[in-house]
Amino acid sequence: MEWEIVMGLEVHTELATKTKIFCGCSTAFGSEPNTHVCEICSGMPGTLPLLNERVVEFAVRTGLATNCKITQKTKFDRKNYFYPDLPKAYQISQLYLPICRNGYIEVKGENGEPKKIGIHEIHMEEDAGKLIHDEFEDCTLVDYNRCGVPLLEIVSEPDFRSADEVIEYLEKLRAILQFTGVSDCKMQEGSLRADVNLSVRPKGQKEFGTRTEMKNLNSFHAIARAIAYESRRQIDLLEDGEAVVQETRRWDDNKGYSYAMRSKEDAQDYKYFPEPDLPPIEISDARIQKIRESMPELPEQKKQRYREKLGLPEYDTEILTGNMAFVTLFEETVKLCDSPKDVANWIMGEVMKLLNDTGTLPEDMTLAPEKLAVVIQMVKSGKINRGTGKTVLEKVFTDGVDPESYVKENNLAQITDLSAIRPVLEEVIAANEKSVSEYKAGKTQAMGYIMGQAMRALKGKAPAQEVQKMLHELLD
Repeated sequence: MEWEIVMGLEVHTELATKTKIFCGCSTAFGSEPNTHVCEICSGMPGTLPLLNERVVEFAVRTGLATNCKITQKTKFDRKNYFYPDLPKAYQISQLYLPICRNGYIEVKGENGEPKKIGIHEIHMEEDAGKLIHDEFEDCTLVDYNRCGVPLLEIVSEPDFRSADEVIEYLEKLRAILQFTGVSDCKMQEGSLRADVNLSVRPKGQKEFGTRTEMKNLNSFHAIARAIAYESRRQIDLLEDGEAVVQETRRWDDNKGYSYAMRSKEDAQDYKYFPEPDLPPIEISDARIQKIRESMPELPEQKKQRYREKLGLPEYDTEILTGNMAFVTLFEETVKLCDSPKDVANWIMGEVMKLLNDTGTLPEDMTLAPEKLAVVIQMVKSGKINRGTGKTVLEKVFTDGVDPESYVKENNLAQITDLSAIRPVLEEVIAANEKSVSEYKAGKTQAMGYIMGQAMRALKGKAPAQEVQKMLHELLD
């Protein structure tokens, strides 16, 4: 039997506000536990929340960027459940009137044609705290710094049919959130988290199968692996005549499997009711228009501008606009050296290689556009060759050196006095009689070996074109 995978996503993104959603506590990541906590976010009796206006703006931005309809009269609701990371024993969220609805993001479908992934809703809510399990002390600790950090939950329709569609959707959503300034989307810090709701059904069947929800997916790689595992697990169960249980499962990426956490809850399990401590929110047409006018250039708009104004091929635009860090580095470097294609090539080649080799995330990159521009200009002008340029860039990337000073101090500049090259080439010719004889006898590939020996003797500091020209003059 041929099976079809059906998936929907629940994406949580932490908003790039300086303070929490209902109080003035800092949202800074990585602080000492329980140092960004007050009476409001810790749920002390008698306290009242006050909505951070910036959260509403960021939600509207996200909705506009994802083709959503903005709910102009919206409100908050209480989601009731008891867990140690939630001091109030309820979460302030949105169920009945989410701020954004009925949007979409376009991806490439299985047949290669454009496919719209529907966005059911986007709603605002507060984050919970963080549980820290201490195996040595055999206890669980709670850090409430994250409690009350503003979140958007972006809920898709069950429109995904492959892991490739899921990853492309998430990449595009991440870019939108970064470009609009809504979130930094650092998955390793938990500021972008995706839960996958997955079921399988016989190909051609209209009814959905029983779904499971997978959590703890903190990278695109983990998401792809989890989808492959869970779809296979469900298919094996059904083919063995067993039933799939609706449940929440936790993915263990190190071990490559998921395990059941709890039965999957529905909305009625949380006993939602309207939040009594916060008034309804009314968003005027004028305010929406003001936010729309303040929107920065979105990924698709940047791609188009890069193609039409800067002459970059489509492949380059796809890569560069995949992350805001690349966009910033590209645009700032182009301002300095006015060579878009060269800058794109260096970023997509050497910069990405250095990121990969050092395990550095693009958003954590400290490479200054000014220094990248200098390296590119030195290569273009012939002051250094490309191989040396790569070496210099690596030192700039890892140690922050000044590229011009590094070239000077290490005597890496190209030989510009061509008269100094000739004696070296004569020595190379004298030392390689066999290859020279083969070349003169018509074995033209021997020139490659001689050229290699010459560049080695010159330590790569001479223009290859000039070296080759001079060798031909000496041998022909």
